[in-house]
Amino acid sequence: MAKSKRGHALWSLPSRGRGTCPICESTRIKLLYPRRATDGTNIKVCKRCDKVSQEKVDASILVK
Repeated sequence: MAKSKRGHALWSLPSRGRGTCPICESTRIKLLYPRRATDGTNIKVCKRCDKVSQEKVDASILVK
């Protein structure tokens, strides 16, 4: 049987949890993984960018 509750929490997020990843610039991708920059700011990134180095996270904060 199908699991009807899987992903149900995404419906309460704005745009169903989708947006543009600040690191890889992918559009309409799920941003579910929080990353913290060295200055203390939090950003949400995609699944691929969840495992990038801390330098890339800090560089994406400086661009914005």
